Amino acid sequence: MSIRIILVDDQALVRSGFSMVIDSQDDMTVVGEADDGQQAVSLVSSTPCDLVVMDIRMPVLDGVQATAQIVEKLGDGAPRILILTTFDTDEHLVGALRAGASGFLLKGARPAELLSAIRAIAGGEAVLAPSATKRLLEQFTPELPAPRSDVRLESLTDREREVLMEVTTGATNPEIAAKLHMAEGTVKTHIGRLLHKTQSRDRVGLVLFAHDMGLL
Repeated sequence: MSIRIILVDDQALVRSGFSMVIDSQDDMTVVGEADDGQQAVSLVSSTPCDLVVMDIRMPVLDGVQATAQIVEKLGDGAPRILILTTFDTDEHLVGALRAGASGFLLKGARPAELLSAIRAIAGGEAVLAPSATKRLLEQFTPELPAPRSDVRLESLTDREREVLMEVTTGATNPEIAAKLHMAEGTVKTHIGRLLHKTQSRDRVGLVLFAHDMGLL
């Protein structure tokens, strides 16, 4: 089945460009567009879709608030949300992820990266742009507390902590395998255990867990 997508951005030219790229694919189609967060909440509530490509900085209602309202309103039936960010000026990215977004991508990403991110998120994965992850950590690291005592954190093995820290950089499974000299299947096993032990939904959740524990 085709991945049904709603585009949310206050710039018509940006939406048009994304729409052309997406509609050129056989496995995805744009089913609606909105130019602010409030329109997005209304549109998603009335238009069946699988994924929302959401800008953060918009008038009326920003992408963080729109994401939170969509997830709260639709619950388990909410579409997955991919946040787009320029990052230099987006201060509420963590808020969007906490609200339920499944990942983020820089607006300057190549078309192939956008399409890959859409397919990954629609398939249940999470997407963290490595460069944006680095900037995110640089922004928040000076404000982080010392590592906290937490039963979830204490349950992790040294190897699982190593894998967790690689996940926070946005590294893919093959990259983690190469860096830590282990098989890719072993990386998947460690990530599965991390998700279970930290009670995280996906890789985004693992990054937020590391952030909350002061590990970054």
